[in-house]
Amino acid sequence: EYGFNENIDFSAFKQKCSKGRPSTDHEITIDMAKEISMLQRTDRGKQARQYFLELERQWNTPEVVMARALKFSNDKILQLETQIKKDKPKVLFADAVETSESSILIGDLAKLLKQNGVNTGQKRLFQWLRDNGYLIKSGSSKNMPTQKSMDLQLFEVKERTINNPDGSIRVTRTTKVTGKGQVYFINRFVIKSA
Repeated sequence: EYGFNENIDFSAFKQKCSKGRPSTDHEITIDMAKEISMLQRTDRGKQARQYFLELERQWNTPEVVMARALKFSNDKILQLETQIKKDKPKVLFADAVETSESSILIGDLAKLLKQNGVNTGQKRLFQWLRDNGYLIKSGSSKNMPTQKSMDLQLFEVKERTINNPDGSIRVTRTTKVTGKGQVYFINRFVIKSA
């Protein structure tokens, strides 16, 4: 009659009586018990109200509140420390790659991305880098880094001088991905696809 709902505010269960006949008993929530005690105008109702009020006073004392907050923060710190330990090898690898003096070819970056679950190949990666403004799209500087990507230190250009058999000299330029660029693109693709 007070509007309580079974399996939310209370649950019924059968139990055996001493006379052998099963009887139905109920398990109620603390909120339901509080509400019932507030509605009762008897000595037992008053006793229940005072019990709940005392529990709330104890629960809300500064010492108990601080103890709960301390337990919560200690649990959170433990959780974060566990995550840091778990991520440490990845962080060390990323730091090593990012500060590495050696750079890799874009085809090698495509292989790294493939190992990290990104379905791409060298040609598709070149196209994506051009389409997204990391490499120049056309002309004599096609596939060379844009100013934006050079400012971000994602690429470097390696120049090689080749002596032709006829005595002429040819200069080739190759775009390579820096350590910082490797971390940048792996994060960009892996986070995007996650």
